[in-house]
Amino acid sequence: MADIRVYNEGADGTPLRSFDSLIAQLAKEGRSLLFATNGGMYEHDLSPVGLFVSQGITRKPATTLDGWGNFFLKPNGVFYLKDGKAAVMETQHFLNLAIQPEYATQSGPMLVVDGTIHPRFLPDSDSLKIRNGVGVDQNGQVLFAISNAPVRFYDMAVFFRDQLATPNALFLDGTISSIAEPASGRIDRDYPLGTIIAVIGDAQQ
Repeated sequence: MADIRVYNEGADGTPLRSFDSLIAQLAKEGRSLLFATNGGMYEHDLSPVGLFVSQGITRKPATTLDGWGNFFLKPNGVFYLKDGKAAVMETQHFLNLAIQPEYATQSGPMLVVDGTIHPRFLPDSDSLKIRNGVGVDQNGQVLFAISNAPVRFYDMAVFFRDQLATPNALFLDGTISSIAEPASGRIDRDYPLGTIIAVIGDAQQ
C-alpha cells in the first residue's frame, strides 16, 4: 500500500539532505520509495521556513509574517494530509480552520487559489526557472509537476489549473527543484534538500 509522507530529518535528528538518505532510512523500516520531490523552502540549516508537521506533531509552526522571497509572495499555502486525504490550502484559511494534520509543509506562493491564478503572476514575466509544485484535484488525487525547462510562475499556474484541473495548487520551489522516481532510474542529486514529500510503499514495491 502506498502512502504520502513529509520528511525533513532522519532517525538521528539530522537533516536527510538527499533522496538517497531517505531511501536508506525507508529500507531500514521495511518500506520503499516510489516517488519523492523537494517539499518546500528551507533555511541555511535545511530546516523548514514555515509549517512542518510530522506524525501529528508540529515541528515548526506556520508563519504569516511578511518577508523577502517567493515564500512570502502571499498568498502562500500548505500541503497537508489528514485522515488519509491530501489537500492544498491557503495558509490563513488553513489556520482559521484550526486543522490538525498528520503531515504538513508550508511553501509559497500559491499557484492557484480556488480556481484563480495568483494575482501577482505576470504572463510576460522574464523570471524563468525550473519549478515544481503540487495540487489536488476534485477527486482527491495528488498531482506533482516539475518543469523540464525554465518556466514562469504564470505558466506553471495555468498548467495546474487548466491541464491538471487542480482548483488549488502550491509552488514548492525553483532552481533546486528535484524528484526521485527509482522505477524509472531518476534520482536527482544536484542540490541539498530540506523538506521532502514522498510516496512510499512496502518493501516489495
